[in-house]
Amino acid sequence: MAKFRSYSELQTYITFEDRFEYLKMHGEVGRSTFGFDRYINQKFYASHQWKSIRNEVIMRDNGCDLGVSGYELNGSVLIHHMNPMTMDDLIHANDAILMPEYLITTTQITHNAIHYGDIRLLPKIVMARASNDTKLW
Repeated sequence: MAKFRSYSELQTYITFEDRFEYLKMHGEVGRSTFGFDRYINQKFYASHQWKSIRNEVIMRDNGCDLGVSGYELNGSVLIHHMNPMTMDDLIHANDAILMPEYLITTTQITHNAIHYGDIRLLPKIVMARASNDTKLW
């Protein structure tokens, strides 16, 4: 059985890499989650409730990827369900899919890395150059 993940536990991991390791899954490329019933989760993501919780989570995470300072988001923002959402969750209105305790702010790249469990997909941080810096990257 898969581990149940929470924001409270995630906060005990300080680094971006440690948070990734906590969240990573081992999905399969091309595996469909909702198939022809995708319209159901798209309706959920268009709801007022989701948009409100989404904004709350982004503010809580200070607009940072996985809530880690130094990983500020400048483009598209995704909210990741730490515990995969299922069709039953949507049909039966499972409260957990709208609880910030089980959500985290991320980018599409990090989101994909989490789902595929592949650390190589994570964005690389480019170190700022300083005057008199003679060391190559």
